[in-house]
Amino acid sequence: MTKPLALFGLAGIASGPIAVGLLHVMPPTDRIDPVRRTISEYALHETAWLFNAGVLALAAGSLAVLAALARVGVTRLNSLGGLGLLLWCVGLAAIVYFPKHNWAVGPSGHGTVHRAASLVAFVSLPLGALLIAWAWRRDGAWRGRALFTAGFAVLALLLFGIIAGAVALQPFTGVRWWQAIPLGVVERALATAEICVALTLGWWALTGAMSPPADGDIDAQAAQENDPHHGEKDPQHDLAALRPLPVVHDATEGRP
Repeated sequence: MTKPLALFGLAGIASGPIAVGLLHVMPPTDRIDPVRRTISEYALHETAWLFNAGVLALAAGSLAVLAALARVGVTRLNSLGGLGLLLWCVGLAAIVYFPKHNWAVGPSGHGTVHRAASLVAFVSLPLGALLIAWAWRRDGAWRGRALFTAGFAVLALLLFGIIAGAVALQPFTGVRWWQAIPLGVVERALATAEICVALTLGWWALTGAMSPPADGDIDAQAAQENDPHHGEKDPQHDLAALRPLPVVHDATEGRP
């Protein structure tokens, strides 16, 4: 059951960017400027069904990967890493249910929810993935998967930092944050990094189904994921272990 879940998840994750990629070349959305305009703008045209289908496929695939990861013991649904992946899925679904708003016509409640859902989705996945990768960083068999996952997660957070930096600098520069950077390019790069994180987790789930960890490794990983410092040795304890033992003299020492 785990292997089909992982394969279904990988297929769903891969179909998401394919659908959105088609919107870059299909009329009428091919006229949208990919340098300045956000991806969500594709949901404002008559081809919105393709955008929505792609995002929902990405959410469903990510949810299947999360279930597969839990089945092989890479993470647990009640762990911080599992929660991060779950929030990513919920955020993607909310992006579809609350579409992008044209702020030029005034404020909007569903537009605000859309922004909040985007924020939650873009941040929760890399943070959750980092927690999972950190927990397995010392595992001999899965260290490589952990490093790949962590690398894409860090890249996603760095790209998100560009957007956050533009927002933070707006009061000082006087330039609107969406005009201070090529928002379309940055968001597309961020989305690509996020999808790479999801694909890496899916690959981890698929290969993990073929060689699951021991029960003891799963328990140790769960503790590490919820407390990154769990199980780390106390340096003072190590130093104490290096102190010389007291010398005990034999009572007969020196006697013939």
